[in-house]
Parts: sequence; C-alpha cells; structure tokens
Amino acid sequence: MLTRLPPRRHDFPVTRPQGGDAPAIEADHLVKRFGDFTAVDDISFAVPTGTVLGLLGPNGAGKTTTVRMMTTLSPPTSGTARVAGHDVVREPAAVRRAMGLTAQSATVDELLTGRENLQLIGDLYGLPRKRVRARADELLEKFSLADAATRVAKSYSGGMRRRLDLAASLVAAPPVLFLDEPTTGLDPRARIELWDVLRELVREGTTLLLTTQYLDEADHLADRIIVVDHGRVIADGTPLQLKDASGAASLVVTVARPTDMPAAEQILAKHVTDLRVDRDARRLTAPSEGVSALAVIAGDFTSAGIELDDIGLQRPSLDDVFLSLTGHAAEDSSNEEQPA
Repeated sequence: MLTRLPPRRHDFPVTRPQGGDAPAIEADHLVKRFGDFTAVDDISFAVPTGTVLGLLGPNGAGKTTTVRMMTTLSPPTSGTARVAGHDVVREPAAVRRAMGLTAQSATVDELLTGRENLQLIGDLYGLPRKRVRARADELLEKFSLADAATRVAKSYSGGMRRRLDLAASLVAAPPVLFLDEPTTGLDPRARIELWDVLRELVREGTTLLLTTQYLDEADHLADRIIVVDHGRVIADGTPLQLKDASGAASLVVTVARPTDMPAAEQILAKHVTDLRVDRDARRLTAPSEGVSALAVIAGDFTSAGIELDDIGLQRPSLDDVFLSLTGHAAEDSSNEEQPA
C-alpha cells in the first residue's frame, strides 16, 4: 500500500483535486495512434496524492507519448485522463494550472540569467512580481543555484540547466509534476543531487509521475512502478513486488581466502541446492532458504573457522525484472515513438 504524505502548503493559488480521495493523476484506457502505428495501447493507472509513479521502459516504449497526453500536449486517440481531478481534453487550462512539466530536454532561455528565467515563468503565469521574486530566490536556493543566479544560463553546466528547468516548473507551486526522463545526460553526481531534490518535493506533498529508462532511478524514487513495453503495460507494482515476482532472493557468500573454497562448498551443499560457484570471485550463490537459514549457515562458517568477506540475501534487481518480463534489456527496443 502506498504511503500518503500530508498536503503541501503553497504560496500561490492552485487547482486542487476534486474530492479528498481522488487520485492526483489518473489514466483510463489511454490509446494513442499515429496512422497505423499504435504508440500507446490501452494504458491505465492512478497515482495517489503525495506519491511517485515510475513509468519504466526502454526508448520507444510509449512513455513520452503518455506524458504528452497527460499534460494536454497531444490529444488521446481514445480513453480519458485526469490531472488534479480535471479532464485533460475537456479542461486543458485547469490541468495546466495544476501541473508542472519537465521535458526530456531543458527548455531554459540560455540568454537569460537563472533568476530571470524563473521570473519570466512567473510573469507568464500572471503572478504578482513581489511573490515571484521571493519564489525565484527560494527555488534558486533549493536547487543550489543561488551563487549562479546572476549568470546567464548559457554558462551553466548540463546538471545546472536541468535543475533550473525543474525549478522553472515549480514557480507556480503546482501540486502535480510530470518528469520525462529528467536525469538523461547527467553525470552520476548530478543525478543523485536531483534525486535528493525530488525526494524533498515528495516529502512536501507533491505528486510525481516520473518516466525513466534507468532502472536504478525507478528503484530509488518510485513508490510504484508501471513497466511499459511496445506501448502496453506489462507489469505493475511496488519495486519490491516486481522483484519478488521475478524470482526468489539468492544467498550470496563471498569467501575471504581462496584456499577455503572447497570447505565452503561442502558447508553450503548441506543447506542448499543448485549451488553456483565462481572460484575466481570466491563467490558461492544459491536460491535462498530464508533469513533463518542464513543465520544457521553463517554459524556453520564461524564454527569451521572460515572467514567471509560477505554473506547475505540478494533480491533480483529491476534489470532482472525487466529482462524476465520482456526478454530484452531496458535499453533495447525496436519500437520508436512517433512525434505528436
């Protein structure tokens, strides 16, 4: 069950979901066709307020097309979608007032400074100048851009432009935020910094829909994950549920001394079946018999005087999940999304 966080206080008037229990984001049998090509094929989901839905899939799976429909940029061929309780086709203006969008490519004006970019967005929303200035300073501080506030965005690094782009989507403090592969092209440090910012937004009550082809990103950020391949939902659950569905956890033992490997194999053979041995890595792997068995096995190694570098249970990764579901790695896809 997903955790509901307390609602966030907003500096600016925003449109709230209609009804206390209404999902902040909802798609119902969404379909998008481009001629004979079906980019999105009957996708449904609902995102509770204050949670993160990860839309996971390879390039061309239909993720961006789904986001474009949810954010009023492309009308669905069939099906319905609602954001903050508003229908994306019948009430597009209300949807846009209630949401922010960070697309795959940063859309900041490189000839303006960081502060000017944020003030421009506030002006476009028609927000009071005094509040916009205060909000811009708040966001520049939150995204670690205060020291670069007076520099033109053209001089920013890729990670700084990405953070500025995300800050721009938050100027009007929307309760719902769509992030389309927000860390694509960022270095590992910049990705982790952005993850920290997103976690803080969720703690404050923002609802996120995050598309990504990075399995570790979905694992770190999402309360729930929908796996999409060739425009269809092929799995839906929490990261832990998806991992459990792809297979049991494995017992992994790493022996400290190569000379102890034969004895270690004998000890494990008493407790497990299908033992796999990697002598070069001094690693032994077998299907797990549970935490209680792990304690017994660890005791046997101690009694035998065999020193271990590591012993523990290893769940399948999301990479394993995706491979088991689709038969190919997350970065591989022959399906290409079509422009809206």
